[in-house]
Amino acid sequence: MVKTQLLYSKFIKTIIDLVLAVFGVLMLSPIFFVILILLWFSNKGKVFFYQDRPGKNERIFKIIKFKTMNDKTDAQGQLLPPIERLTKTGMFLRKYSLDEIPQLINVIKGDMSLIGPRPLHVRYLPLYNDFQKHRHDVKPGITGWAQINGRNSISWEEKFNYDVWYVRNISLWLDLKILIGTFLKIFKKEGIYSPENDIVPDFTGTLQKENSY
Repeated sequence: MVKTQLLYSKFIKTIIDLVLAVFGVLMLSPIFFVILILLWFSNKGKVFFYQDRPGKNERIFKIIKFKTMNDKTDAQGQLLPPIERLTKTGMFLRKYSLDEIPQLINVIKGDMSLIGPRPLHVRYLPLYNDFQKHRHDVKPGITGWAQINGRNSISWEEKFNYDVWYVRNISLWLDLKILIGTFLKIFKKEGIYSPENDIVPDFTGTLQKENSY
């Protein structure tokens, strides 16, 4: 079982990621260019959002997303809260997860996988306990086990539990289940979307040192 998981995660999954990501870029290119045009006008020419994120083994890479927030600041020059900077176009893109499309480029580059724990902020790295750090034993994904089991409606600890469970149970069938589950949630619009519940509070650490998973 362990050998099968290793073979899949190291070789087969990488090939599948590359093939599906290239196919996805080609198929979604018309949507990609429409979004580019919309964002060009709504964000004054700024269409992409780049940010450092930790990948496999905590290696830092730049994640690519469509820019859903503007850069408006207050009187002191500080950025306004995220909820106040989220544009109408950005809200639409987030509602249907279209802002994630450019991450297919990250998959092609080898920074990410289609399926895996979501790549979070670099500043969270010192806050993970020994159990939670295992989420970086595999490449981060565009979608993952935590995303189809609650996404932003569950606590950070629950998300990390799902992430590590995925790492320890990775398989082709589990990835297929997550992929299908992701599409179902998008098309069924499961749950009520609002900008408020899409803005996630920062992770500030957990008192728990280990987990029973």
